[in-house]
Amino acid sequence: MARYRGPKSKIARRFKEPIFGPSKALDKKKYGPGQHGRNRRRKASEYSIQLNEKQKAKYIYGLLERQFRNTFVRAAAKKGVTGTVFLQMLEARLDNTVFRMGFAPTRRAARQLVNHKHVMVNGVVTNIPSMILSPGDKITIREKSQNLELVQRSLGRSSRFSWLDVAGNRMEGTFLNFPDREDIPENINEQLIVELYSK
Repeated sequence: MARYRGPKSKIARRFKEPIFGPSKALDKKKYGPGQHGRNRRRKASEYSIQLNEKQKAKYIYGLLERQFRNTFVRAAAKKGVTGTVFLQMLEARLDNTVFRMGFAPTRRAARQLVNHKHVMVNGVVTNIPSMILSPGDKITIREKSQNLELVQRSLGRSSRFSWLDVAGNRMEGTFLNFPDREDIPENINEQLIVELYSK
């Protein structure tokens, strides 16, 4: 259940990217948060750059440190390029997939939908947002939850992703396969995260 509950605009301003979605605060104040945000001009060290990239990825996917690191350890044990496998595992999380399918406006909202048992995987009610999906898994919004205002408002915003097949009118979709790196739209340099954890 642990998740970041602090201010979102400060985090977006810190990374100078709308990592939680469109941000009016970031549009108005394109400098870092705090009283020294305008004037901070320190040269970033290699470690600082790597740490920032890791922190940004954590905030984007809504994970805290232990869960994030455990996912990385599991990715490192698999065959393939560690950074790519790591991002594929983050994309295959149930809460992220519910968000990508357009059933929730944000990852936070998707996590809440899963936690409150509004989502089924292969016909079974599931309340584990961190569940890693397998190719062929079917994700469905429960029939009694399909009239939720949150879900109804989100349906019009759904984007199409090559690794997902969504039947919006029935509020269900299929996780077809793990995405290729070039298909993942997040602005993350995963190699920096691999270098940081490899120290």
